[in-house]
Amino acid sequence: MLERMVRKFRRRASLEESDCQALLELPFRKRVAEAGRYLVREGDQLEESILLLSGLAYRHKMTADGARQIVSIHIPGDFLDLEGALLKVADHSIQALTRAEVATIAREHVIALIDSHPRVGRAMWIDTLVDGSIFREWVMNVGRRPAKQRSGHLLCEFARRLEIAGLGDTSGYEFPMSQEQLADATGLTSVHVNRTLKVLELEGLIVRNKRFITIPDWERLRDMAGFNELYLHLDQAA
Repeated sequence: MLERMVRKFRRRASLEESDCQALLELPFRKRVAEAGRYLVREGDQLEESILLLSGLAYRHKMTADGARQIVSIHIPGDFLDLEGALLKVADHSIQALTRAEVATIAREHVIALIDSHPRVGRAMWIDTLVDGSIFREWVMNVGRRPAKQRSGHLLCEFARRLEIAGLGDTSGYEFPMSQEQLADATGLTSVHVNRTLKVLELEGLIVRNKRFITIPDWERLRDMAGFNELYLHLDQAA
């Protein structure tokens, strides 16, 4: 069940077989979360880290008056809160976007692994740095890109991340976000998102069939959105 995580960390840094075996032997508890269920709530005392085995999840922050900002989407193989091994209190919330299987790993096991396998510690460090890079791009996306480019950029990122994980490609994929959730990820209203997606369709940049997104011309969508995958650091592995 942990093999997808190992493959991801091997893309982050050079690992020896002993490092990979140590990752596979991490003690964990598996559980299932239905769509919408909270995996972590802001203010929770952190005692474990959560690894996404299947399904999708997202991180978000809430304003004092209840407005939500989604700050990242996560796919299988992602640690949802690797910082839970070192920080004491959650500063954001995490919810299942779809029905998801997760592995919870006690913080003492993560810390022991980092101490005994420095190459794994380096891979985990790089993973959190890449998360930070993605957060910065999302700030740019929400703060400076027009609505059409903003939505297109998110669709491009999702396509490339799914492709690298072997879960989709740049020609199309299942996109289970509702218009309300997409609005909370792009800083738009649901009405504006609906209008923007219709424009993308009318211009032939995407085709929607229920929850499936088809991308007829990847380079055209990428150019329109100004998508540069540098921030994903796909060339990180040695």
